Amino acid sequence: MANAIFERSERLMGAEVMERLAAARVILFGVGGVGSWCAESLVRSGVGHLTIVDSDRVCVTNINRQLMATMRTVGEVKVVALRERLLQINPQADIMAVQEIYSPDTHDLFHIENYDYVIDAIDSLSNKMELIVRCTQKTERLKFFSSMGAALKMDPTQVRVSEFWEVDGCPLAAALRRRMRRQKRFPGKKFKCVWSPEVLENKGQVRGCGTAACMCPKNRLGGTRPDLDEHEWCSSKAQINGTMAHITAIMGFMLAGLIVMDITKQQR
Repeated sequence: MANAIFERSERLMGAEVMERLAAARVILFGVGGVGSWCAESLVRSGVGHLTIVDSDRVCVTNINRQLMATMRTVGEVKVVALRERLLQINPQADIMAVQEIYSPDTHDLFHIENYDYVIDAIDSLSNKMELIVRCTQKTERLKFFSSMGAALKMDPTQVRVSEFWEVDGCPLAAALRRRMRRQKRFPGKKFKCVWSPEVLENKGQVRGCGTAACMCPKNRLGGTRPDLDEHEWCSSKAQINGTMAHITAIMGFMLAGLIVMDITKQQR
């Protein structure tokens, strides 16, 4: 049964590439709108070892765009809910769920040097910059891919891949570069980003966590970190922008595709 899962993939890429995918070790930071779909694609593509990192719980406002978010999973730890989903796809996959906040203080907990690929799908500007700078200063063997902003976008044809310093028109990328110049901390090497230059305006009524529309239970059991039971990101965000599933999913799939293409290129 396990071999049958990837029969169509092996027809396209060959047995050697499938073996490399099965052996690849990937760590993914952030399993929201972009990261959750990236994880899905990686596992369906045959990646055998995946660590997913996120501190948050599923909120009802996640349901419109995040893979594991349903009315049944509201309140559950995101990485736990996503791991359950991924193991239903491939029960033999090695999926590690880590409920944690990535930050300068926690960087060493993840032992980045043990991975072949790092994927950044973090929202927090300061933590995103930290991950970018520190991971790109590792050895050449470590490959790093990043997602820029996915909010305020509708046009799927504008999503593209570019080297970070060539991204033009993305507010998140611009903010990262400003912060890097201000702090005089820069990536150690070039890396590819998935991004879109499209920037639309919010039109609908804004409702945030803490309102009757949210219904986020912050104290449900099942987390691996009891000290994060009260933790949620929505109420701490300076601005919450509109986001659509087709954009976040495309960006997540493209990130996964970059890894598949890199492994295929190595084999060739």
